[in-house]
Amino acid sequence: MTSLLRDVRIAIRQLWKSPGFVITAILMLALGIGATTAIFSIVEGVLLRPLPFPDSDRLMVLADIIQGADIQGNGEAGVTVPDIRNYVRDTQSFESLGGYQGTGLELSGAVDPAMVNATRLTGGVLPALGVQPLLGRIFTKEEDDQHQLVTLLSYGTWQSRFHGDSEILGKKILLDRKPYVVVGVMPRNFEFPLTPGRLNHSELWVPMSFEEQELTPTASANWSYSMVGRLKPGITPSQARTDAERSAKETVRNYPAFMAGFSMHPVVRPLHEETIEDARPLVRTLFFAVAVVLLIACANLAGLLLVRAIRRRRETAVRLALGASAKTLLWQTLLESLILSLTGGFVGLILAAVALRVGVSLLPETLPRVNEIGLDWPVVGFAFGLAILTGVICGLAPAFAAMRTSVNDTLKEGGRTGSAGGHSRLRSALVIAEIAVALVLLTASGLLLRSFDKMRQVDLGFQPDHTLVASYSLPQKQYATQAAADEFNHELLRRLQALPGVKSVGLTSFLPAAGNNQNSAFIAEGYVPSKGESIDLATTIHVRGDYFRAMGIPLLHGRLFTEDDKADGQLVVIVNQKLAQKSWPGQDPIGKRLRLGTQSMQTPWAIVVGEVADVKESSPDAATKQQYYVPVDQDEAMAGSLASPTDINGNGGFIALRTSMPPEQMENALRATVRSIDAQLPLNQVQTMEHAISDTEAPRRFNTTLISSFAAAALILAVLGIYSVIAFSVALRVQEMAIRMALGSQRSGIIRLVVSAGAKLALIGCAIGLAGAAATSYLLRSFLFGVSAFDPLVLTLAAVFVLLLALIASLLPARRAASIDPMQALRAD
Repeated sequence: MTSLLRDVRIAIRQLWKSPGFVITAILMLALGIGATTAIFSIVEGVLLRPLPFPDSDRLMVLADIIQGADIQGNGEAGVTVPDIRNYVRDTQSFESLGGYQGTGLELSGAVDPAMVNATRLTGGVLPALGVQPLLGRIFTKEEDDQHQLVTLLSYGTWQSRFHGDSEILGKKILLDRKPYVVVGVMPRNFEFPLTPGRLNHSELWVPMSFEEQELTPTASANWSYSMVGRLKPGITPSQARTDAERSAKETVRNYPAFMAGFSMHPVVRPLHEETIEDARPLVRTLFFAVAVVLLIACANLAGLLLVRAIRRRRETAVRLALGASAKTLLWQTLLESLILSLTGGFVGLILAAVALRVGVSLLPETLPRVNEIGLDWPVVGFAFGLAILTGVICGLAPAFAAMRTSVNDTLKEGGRTGSAGGHSRLRSALVIAEIAVALVLLTASGLLLRSFDKMRQVDLGFQPDHTLVASYSLPQKQYATQAAADEFNHELLRRLQALPGVKSVGLTSFLPAAGNNQNSAFIAEGYVPSKGESIDLATTIHVRGDYFRAMGIPLLHGRLFTEDDKADGQLVVIVNQKLAQKSWPGQDPIGKRLRLGTQSMQTPWAIVVGEVADVKESSPDAATKQQYYVPVDQDEAMAGSLASPTDINGNGGFIALRTSMPPEQMENALRATVRSIDAQLPLNQVQTMEHAISDTEAPRRFNTTLISSFAAAALILAVLGIYSVIAFSVALRVQEMAIRMALGSQRSGIIRLVVSAGAKLALIGCAIGLAGAAATSYLLRSFLFGVSAFDPLVLTLAAVFVLLLALIASLLPARRAASIDPMQALRAD
């Protein structure tokens, strides 16, 4: 131990003699290790860390794979109400199994009215998760079956909305203006469902207590529910799937007639896999990008250490001549490298902590478990392990260079500079590698930037400027009849239209770019389905007021809805261009007919009176879908035999205002107008439409910004690398340059000589980098939109840009070489 401490003190003294070198090396490593550690904390928190439930590897999701419906991907959907009841009753592979569904509830009473995210749970979900409340108890299966009004609060809601009230148990709160008894408070870190993003977390949980309309035959086609269960010990997912198959066959046998063309089989897979599935490609790509930055930082450090070893050749030769062993020199050089890397790792850890504190809020909403991301012990261990590995790898080149020092040649050389033998090839190889990997990142950045630009040019199908939107939901207790809901909506439209600065106002069940669409089967008169197509699906949008003008959706043919389109009048619909072209290709859709449901359903025909542009339902890069619009007043009549006496149409949705002034200035007026009608009704997601669209672009914007940042860091490091190699090469060749100039070489020739050396390295690096970009293009394909991974424009511009930077980096040492005084340089020899 004493010997180690002595060696460390000697290494620190040696490093202290070159403070500029030490600071440069530490900052370079801090950047690389800090960025890598920050990204690894995301990898660890999102992908690697077990779910925060006991024996989480036994937690499974149970879902349906449907054939015969237009479901994207592999046909996997959620589950239906009959599925939940049958799977819970008939399967034997689970200790506990239950269904759940996200919802929104109006929270009022002892707190300010607000719309909160909530989750409905059957009695088997919480026992399956195995988490006990911090306070109180969970609700029981009997309370679920008996429709008892009880609720569990999240820790955050208990603290923020109820100020950590220690007497909260047994108190009543109003949810949709119904009194619910608080029976428990969940632990601080409890979160379920594990939905992506920070804004979608549930604030409370209530019993599922299926309502009457959820038990009707049409509910068999509603796959908006999910299931989770805990496997019994020794049961595998494949065994559980086989067990669930028997229950699924019974469910299919009881399908109503309109679902005769459907087939279904269950899928059982780990909850952890379900949680991270969408996040995995993004996180892997980020980790690859930051690893490239670290690789360039390591190459730069190795180059600097190699230069340092060459400058210390005479010192090394003297030590060898005095009897120092090669092993001692190897250890001392590695120790210096380790001290630099560990110090850089410590500084990088601080930078990572700062970056995470600031940057977690900027992460895209597609990432789950964001609240669990942080610098825990595995991440700290990773940072220092990475620092040690970096120190060893970066120290090997100078260590072996020191061991290969020729004592006689070096001592005979005296103070003269020279070519440093084969070390120049190693330095050049390091710079070529830096340029190559920097070009890979720069190409990725260029592709993402071009892809993002393509996405921004997409026609959304509406005009988001000067539009303010908000969501609302009418509580069932207060608005228990269709007349009550209609009265509120009509009065809301009347008062909003009368506000100064409002051009038009409408209500809708669907907000463009929000992704909250609902597919419905429909029949288009005269349309013959293609082979293998069982049903036609479209997004059904229920509107009221002057919705199309409020959203700026252009009318292509026909007319918009009017006040004459009443419940007792002719049923009418407006279709989008895609539906019209598919259902009646080459024909005018005006006057054509369509109806809700399938062939076997008894639903009335509605006449198409208008055709509007295709509206993007989620992000601009998503595919356009078939859409049709229905006046809210005609919802019940359109449903025909599918209608239920308990249905209340227009009891929630979105408000859209088009204004002549900046829409942000209308927020207070909108809230005040709603409060003037119902003082307790909260508005949610009050925002401009441009902000709503920006949210849908956030994941792609995040990817582009972060990869571009890494590419910029990689380029800076690569430019520093090529500058240092050329500058050091010039320093070693001062006498050669002086002789050339003494023999008549022009200063411009000296500049060309030096710049050409840098250009040669850059050309080789670019060639390798372009090959590397092609080889790694598969990582980017899922993130690109409207751009090929081999886009020639991006590849060419990236290569030219790197070449230009390399030439600029070579120009400064070239000018310095051309400015030397030959007489002074030769006299110094």
